[in-house]
Amino acid sequence: MDKHLEQLIQAAVKKIGGKKENDICRYLPMGTTGYIHHFTMRKMKTENPQQLIELLTKYIINNNNPQEVPPKPRAARGSRKRRDLFVFSKQDLERMLHMARMAGDKDMIRKLTPKKDLRTIKRELISSIRHGRIEQELWTLYVEAITSHQHLNAAASALPATV
Repeated sequence: MDKHLEQLIQAAVKKIGGKKENDICRYLPMGTTGYIHHFTMRKMKTENPQQLIELLTKYIINNNNPQEVPPKPRAARGSRKRRDLFVFSKQDLERMLHMARMAGDKDMIRKLTPKKDLRTIKRELISSIRHGRIEQELWTLYVEAITSHQHLNAAASALPATV
């Protein structure tokens, strides 16, 4: 039986004009859609050789014009990307930030304002003072940054020292 199967496989490879055993997989349908995978075909050689012989004779050997089976439809690359997320350009974000400022929506302003480190906030606050501008948002950012910085220092000093 093994010799008969090997001869059948070689005859099928020759008939389709292939170079190796795996080339015949594309001519053997599997299930509802797509062709048989080469691992499945190898497994069939040992576990179910009679079924493989039937597939080979039906779709390649006894067929005057063997046709390749169309591959199983797969999901496109990037198909798992979230479609419900909005993508905003920098200009879009600046416009929304401007609208939030015009509406006086402090929560939205905080969400749309890029995060700055304490050093940058200090520099911008000092610059605004030098130029005689009052920027309430900048002062609020400074107070929040100092408060969170103090909380972090307090939490770090409360931890037991390990030597």
